[in-house]
Amino acid sequence: MKLEVEFICQDLIKPSSPTPHHLHHLRLSFLDGLQPPICMPIVLFYSKESNSENSVRCNELKKSLSKTLTMFYPLAGRVNNNTFIDCNDEGAFFVQAQANCQLSDILQNYNPSDSNKLIPLQPHQCKNYATFFQVTFFNCGGLCVSFSLSHKLGDALSQFQFLNSWAVVARGDSVISTPLFGTATLFPPIKLQSGFDAGVLVEKDNKIVTKRFIFKNSIIEALRAKYADEIGYSPSRIVALAGFIWSRFRAAVQRKEADGNIYSLHNLVNLRPKMERPLSNLSFGNLVTSASVQANMNAKHDGDARIVSEMSNAIRSVNTEYVKYLQKTNVIINLMKEEVKKLVKGDVIGFYFTSLCKIPIYEVDFGWGKPVFVGSAQLPFKNQVSFLDTRKGGGVEAWVNLKEEDMAKFEIDKDLLEHVDDRPFMIETLKLDLNSRL
Repeated sequence: MKLEVEFICQDLIKPSSPTPHHLHHLRLSFLDGLQPPICMPIVLFYSKESNSENSVRCNELKKSLSKTLTMFYPLAGRVNNNTFIDCNDEGAFFVQAQANCQLSDILQNYNPSDSNKLIPLQPHQCKNYATFFQVTFFNCGGLCVSFSLSHKLGDALSQFQFLNSWAVVARGDSVISTPLFGTATLFPPIKLQSGFDAGVLVEKDNKIVTKRFIFKNSIIEALRAKYADEIGYSPSRIVALAGFIWSRFRAAVQRKEADGNIYSLHNLVNLRPKMERPLSNLSFGNLVTSASVQANMNAKHDGDARIVSEMSNAIRSVNTEYVKYLQKTNVIINLMKEEVKKLVKGDVIGFYFTSLCKIPIYEVDFGWGKPVFVGSAQLPFKNQVSFLDTRKGGGVEAWVNLKEEDMAKFEIDKDLLEHVDDRPFMIETLKLDLNSRL
């Protein structure tokens, strides 16, 4: 069934208490300034709650959101260019909507592009909003909650810090973790001269396709063992998957010489535990950097085992000394300017991996139980892969964004399909979970 969504109403949700005047100006760190001007969507699906109507659940969400925004006050403000957040309590954009189907209709074989109908604005249309939300009702009584955070404010860990705090407030729990803002003191803002514009990487017009590929834990462990035999040690689960996906993309696409052969492969690394004084996970902001390696599409020696080894080494190199270097020099900015120039000219083609694994994405309980499914949306980037833990079983979902013509080749790659779990999403245990509340 084709998903159709109709907006019912929209509001601006303001903090329940005004933000003190001395907190009205939150400087962006230089790591914030490097992020593209998009919002990152997360969509959480919940089955029917037998004890309350959806309208009641929605009102509870609005009230608890207002209280939560008092602690997370920048999220109710507006982004001022690449410089600061105006914490003016203008309010978070909140939309209420109705879908034309039951929750099980779309979860049976979930299409990532459906998520884009469950967010009120598309990722590249966020304007100066810090956040926006949508609650969508399904005919069965289930609903989904989407939360989109401006990438200028924070990374994925920050996003789920907020979501879980919001859920704690909604449940009425007394223990609430207070966020720590002010990463600009650790990574002071640097004036980004002409020559750098993260927005050029946003594909607003080109056709991008997003597909989900599910890998069982046994398959991931087999990949790790395979690479361990070739490189002498066992890579992490995510690096092993990244290397495998890269190898299948490379084999499937087989670009011509004129199309550019050099790829720059990037894995995002969380900087919080890498600081000289490790930061708490309550630190809110873009505390990530990219560990990068280069790969040649046509070079025989650039096989997936070598790429896995180099990815592992690049990630390990992001250590305390690297962070100190990052904090004290403009070199990283100049390097990124050069990288962007090469990307724009086509001399180098970027390929990006980011992992939400080990982040508690299935712990967001507003008082109706944990979500039955959590997803992202189709993002305006080519050659981008997001990894998420599966709900059960220790597997990993890879949400892969490619150009339409590349995806047509990639998704039918024989070796890829031999490793992917091809069972329908709605495994029997999830059917029981949904049906028990209908």
